[in-house]
Amino acid sequence: MPSSQATPFPAASHPLAGRTVLQIIPDLDAGGAERTAVDVAAALAAVGARALVATEGGRLVGELQAKGGVWVPFPARSKNPLAMALNVGRLARICRAEGVALIHARSRAPAWVALGVHRRLRIPFVTTYHGSYSGRTPVKLLYNSVMARGDVVIANSHFTADAILALHPHVVGERLRVIHRGTDLAAFAPSQVAPARVEALRRSWGVAPHERVVLLAARLTPWKGHRVLIEAAAALRDRGMADFTVVLAGDPQGRTAYVRELDALIAAHRLAGIVRRVGHCADMPAAFRAASVVAVPSTEPEAFGRSAVEAQALGTPVVVSDLGAVPETVLAPPEVPASERTGWRVPAGDAAALAAALAEVLQLGASARDALVRRARAHVEQHFSLERMLADTLEVYSALLDAPIPGQGP
Repeated sequence: MPSSQATPFPAASHPLAGRTVLQIIPDLDAGGAERTAVDVAAALAAVGARALVATEGGRLVGELQAKGGVWVPFPARSKNPLAMALNVGRLARICRAEGVALIHARSRAPAWVALGVHRRLRIPFVTTYHGSYSGRTPVKLLYNSVMARGDVVIANSHFTADAILALHPHVVGERLRVIHRGTDLAAFAPSQVAPARVEALRRSWGVAPHERVVLLAARLTPWKGHRVLIEAAAALRDRGMADFTVVLAGDPQGRTAYVRELDALIAAHRLAGIVRRVGHCADMPAAFRAASVVAVPSTEPEAFGRSAVEAQALGTPVVVSDLGAVPETVLAPPEVPASERTGWRVPAGDAAALAAALAEVLQLGASARDALVRRARAHVEQHFSLERMLADTLEVYSALLDAPIPGQGP
């Protein structure tokens, strides 16, 4: 659903007013990188800049345009070396015609194209690591290295920053910036999610009014931990837990073999009617409000962990795998006392530990749950607001364009 945000400075006084910034990303379908591109475009438009997004298209294009961004249809998904070489000339012509002052790449293939334009036109070049990249062969390392070649390299978490430094130790100082993914605290607020939206979504999922929802909101890909959650659901049922439903909300993205595997696992554990695949969900605030607990049981490191942050903002308890960047977003023992926790962390791939944590959440008393909700919301407000992300990103752009933020001097 559309998000809203306050802008850090009025348009008339912002140093980016009148400048043109182009972001390039393969497509604008669901995902953290895609959502961030739209949010940043909206912030640029709000301060009087022109916000271009070169991409093949996607379900977020309409929202981009509604918020003042400009969609530039571009074959940014292509990984064909010849097509990418031709795309350098194509993008360079766009940048000249539109007066682009800065390019921001959010994925590897389009980053190589943007790097070529940067070298040809001497336009400032920013990259964002939205995740750690797999592959350790020389060819793969070279391909991945483009994301460390920006004038500024943005990491979406300290975990990601550490991974960048391990592979690219030359990216130091002001070239490397940690800017956490920001959450729209206006959209992801309990008061902004009407009960009718929640009830309609639960009905569409086939969830009875008395059933408590354990939600995993992630695309259907093996490392997101769907199998672990299915096994945990079987353990919960076997220990006598009743009146709960596990909802797997996510787009298969063509992974039919994995979908068949999940369906077979659900059948093997006799969980039909307890575990449900519901496809893509467009109303995530309502989805998190519809849930009694949100699970993020990833079996490989998350570069950030957007679901955990958004669920905490909405007052829904979270249980997450204790690896990657997610520990940056969820406070839990032993790092903090139990009285300061904002969620639960469990070892990755441990279905028994996941089941135990989910059971503990589902059995929380009202006072304990209310206190947890308040702590979690305050934690997100302090560290992961959309306004903070946008202000930090626009500050990077301004510094590269030699236009200091007002009040900070040259």
